Amino acid sequence: MPLLEIDNLRVSFTTADSDVNAVNGVSFGIDKGETLAIVGESGSGKSQTAFAIMGLLARNGHATGAARFDGQDLLSISKRDLNKIRSREIAMIFQDPMTSLNPYLRISDQMAEVLMLHKGMSKRDAINESAHMLDAVRIPDARARISMFPHEFSGGMRQRIMIAMALLCQPRLLIADEPTTALDVTVQAQIMQVLSDIRSNFGTAVILITHDLGVVAGFCDRTLVMYGGQIMEEGPTDNLFANPSHPYTSGLLRAVPRLDRDDAKLATIAGEPPDMSRLPAGCPFSPRCAQVLDNCRAERPLLETDGTRRRACHLPVHEVA
Repeated sequence: MPLLEIDNLRVSFTTADSDVNAVNGVSFGIDKGETLAIVGESGSGKSQTAFAIMGLLARNGHATGAARFDGQDLLSISKRDLNKIRSREIAMIFQDPMTSLNPYLRISDQMAEVLMLHKGMSKRDAINESAHMLDAVRIPDARARISMFPHEFSGGMRQRIMIAMALLCQPRLLIADEPTTALDVTVQAQIMQVLSDIRSNFGTAVILITHDLGVVAGFCDRTLVMYGGQIMEEGPTDNLFANPSHPYTSGLLRAVPRLDRDDAKLATIAGEPPDMSRLPAGCPFSPRCAQVLDNCRAERPLLETDGTRRRACHLPVHEVA
């Protein structure tokens, strides 16, 4: 049984104008110690999928379906029971560490609070354990720097602090939402190495949410491609990157700059992401797809399994350019 199993997850938001359908029938799973990437353009439903799992949707948001963690449905349990699971069993790293950390509190107070609340530690023991975890994510001179404020750290250091906070209770599942956004490539590589070490040292399963395919390569076991709140394609990362079977995946990969390719012009995907309150009747990617068929506009393709791969596309695999 998967550690986390998502079944027909739907997330909608009620607004003054209309309902916005951010996630539309998503199903997937992740095993213990596995790494899964969820990729796609901004607005594809990646982050809202994670927020629904964590019970962190905005007040006007509503989730249906199931999100079973160790067989327990996170969408139907009480807030009290969900709070027991968050941090202790499932933790999340958010996109912007500067807005996620309280600028008025020292790092020691913010980290110690997690252990005092979830593990009943004394403040002294909690600070000692927090310093140890800062060492684990390679914060130099952690014992001295733990008493500093967030603004006294660089962006990369703040992201490491967020990772350390997420790991304090040694969760079995870590959800990393754009953990390398706004970081330069050198710091990105350092953060991804930290996450790799975490998986090796703690056996933690990792869901990596990103729009950066370069970050995914070499780190994630499987990759799930989302567009318009739906799964377009899923499969082992190496295989999916080498042989994309969906026009959207192929377009994303062509748009990644490569050192081994001397292109005069960077490839792009024409058009704009869909209006999530007015999704097309058929495939959500059909208005932008260069290989669109007549039935793509009228009929939503089913997500079908072929060995270790899944895809939702009317176009035969061998015809995907």
